Amino acid sequence: MLEIALDARRGGFHLQIEARFATDWTVIFGPSGSGKSTLLRLLAGLDREVAASPGNARVVFNGKALADTSAHCWVRPGLRGTALVTQQPALFPHLNVAENVAYGLSDLERSRRLARVEEMLELVGARDLSSRRPLDLSGGEAQRIALARAIAPDPRLLLLDEPFSALDGATSDALLDRLRHWLRERQVQTILATHDATDAFATAAEVALLSDGRLVALGPAALVLSEERDRLMQRLSE
Repeated sequence: MLEIALDARRGGFHLQIEARFATDWTVIFGPSGSGKSTLLRLLAGLDREVAASPGNARVVFNGKALADTSAHCWVRPGLRGTALVTQQPALFPHLNVAENVAYGLSDLERSRRLARVEEMLELVGARDLSSRRPLDLSGGEAQRIALARAIAPDPRLLLLDEPFSALDGATSDALLDRLRHWLRERQVQTILATHDATDAFATAAEVALLSDGRLVALGPAALVLSEERDRLMQRLSE
């Protein structure tokens, strides 16, 4: 369970959210500029500019405080606890695909490390890319490898910031379906930020609707995104 109470500013942007995400998969939905990326970066402990700004923040994951500015501390989660995947893959250019995925697995013995890398590449449909360098990958391929690298160390909290933007619809849907089942089996709580309503409906997730840095609705996709669903259906019928 992820509990959030945030009141933070970045320049002229004000993020003010109080919520409890109790389901295994939550979609953060909203247009560009609504605060989705800022929220995920705060949860990952990366946005120091916001963290240091005047305001209050408390983030608790499964009873452990990740952030508590009221107590004058901001805890950056360990790599094994929290993983963030963004639109920009940021792969290590000097390592091939397999080496990138294996990067966070140094504590595993070689045979287990190789098996984990193969499992992750199979999950994201990229076994044939293992020897390639990042510069030889397409945008969609790089995003899949970044996802494999993030989940390889078996995180407890996975944060996804529109990580499939370079994938076509069919590939994205298939990957989301495989990923959702894999994460559910391992009880990994996942937060997916997107502006594409189909991601919410495809995963049958709980949806947190953001607008101008505020949480305006939280609940089942069919309820929270009913207007968006009607709009999509109308477009399909035209």
